Amino acid sequence: MPARRRTAAAALALTAAAALTATACTGAAPSGATDDPKARTTLTFWHGWSAPGEVKAVNAAVERFERDHPNITVKAVPNITDDKIQQALRAGGSNAPDVVSSFTTDNVGKFCSSGAFADLKPFIDKAKLDLEKTFAKPRLDYTTFEGKRCALPLLGDAYGLYYNKDAFAEAGITAPPKTWSEFDTVARKLTKPKGDSYEQLGFMPVFHGYETTPGHLVAQWSPSYFDADGRSTVAEDPAFAAMFTWQKNLIEKLGGFAKLEKYRNTFGDEWGAKHPFHTGQVAMQLDGEWRLGMTADAKVPFEVGVAPLPVPDDQVADYGKGYLSGTIVGIASTSARQNAAWELVKYLTTDTDAVVDFANELRNVPSTHDALASPKLKLDPRFTTFLDIARHPKSNTTPASVNGGAYQVTLQEFGYLYESGREKDLKAGLERVARQIDTDIEKAK
Repeated sequence: MPARRRTAAAALALTAAAALTATACTGAAPSGATDDPKARTTLTFWHGWSAPGEVKAVNAAVERFERDHPNITVKAVPNITDDKIQQALRAGGSNAPDVVSSFTTDNVGKFCSSGAFADLKPFIDKAKLDLEKTFAKPRLDYTTFEGKRCALPLLGDAYGLYYNKDAFAEAGITAPPKTWSEFDTVARKLTKPKGDSYEQLGFMPVFHGYETTPGHLVAQWSPSYFDADGRSTVAEDPAFAAMFTWQKNLIEKLGGFAKLEKYRNTFGDEWGAKHPFHTGQVAMQLDGEWRLGMTADAKVPFEVGVAPLPVPDDQVADYGKGYLSGTIVGIASTSARQNAAWELVKYLTTDTDAVVDFANELRNVPSTHDALASPKLKLDPRFTTFLDIARHPKSNTTPASVNGGAYQVTLQEFGYLYESGREKDLKAGLERVARQIDTDIEKAK
């Protein structure tokens, strides 16, 4: 999943730095795919999972596919980055993959607009798949760009709130907060200052805090990033100003930016046992569904609770929504085996048992409606919270862009300036951000 191998900031930086050109991909158009999917063939499948348990899960999924499609052999290649994907699809040739998965939904705009990934519509139409009945709208949103569907959702991520139940009980807090004003009160109650630092912090609100990114937070305000003409709306949609105002105010309530940053520098690695939530340094944490398994692996010495993130006070009826992301999969336009490749893509993304088995093994959120409702899901009972977030009609995601996640990088860089006090004028700053986003998109076009 996107955040499992690098911080969100690093992922966005990689997305912004990489570039694809429309003329680079020379493979046959999908509507012209002529290979026989029933003929004996070998597919190369590139994916980004790299941990031993993850690679084992991918290989198991491949083995199940090969069992059902005995004429197709799949060579699964792990630990593939988007940068390597882009280089290979530009070059083409015998070493290029047939099927590609990516953790970075932000790059779908590039994959679709450049022609690096094949248009899946002819395959979907031929298979008579009803995508709206199969996947939630946010999943469909982050796998298409400007009307072109070049990818399908593989497994999903849903972001929610983790909380230390023992710390809650000690502070006399009986339930997780549902609104941001309640959250502020809870965060302050859970905070235990210690000199110029903390014995315990209720929540780390700064944007260098793990997963506390503008994109993950502003989802709770249900923002609109672009208008109908593709122009940035970050300065017009009040969701963004409201999120930044709330975040900056919470920083002040919890001791100020300098004090929080000093404390943040004592945190252990995001992906290790010394994560600040695991160690009790923070009592609440914004994170994805994978953190449940990591808390179990780390054998944390307290009871872990999970809940949706809070919502603005005037949107309490929408409590339960959250930010969605996930892994995407597509067919390389350079592949000469696109019909066979489609069989693998279709199996991994729409076969209910295949999706459920994969979700069980990787401890991620299933991507289809049927898999979300399957009794075969064998996940931690608390995982239901993330399944509910994934099903919530107001859950949302960040839209695809022709230059990937560059617009999120611009927004996040502004966030660093604003939270630290280096940027004083929120309105003027967001207007500048919007202009920069529009300029960057025009250049990319």
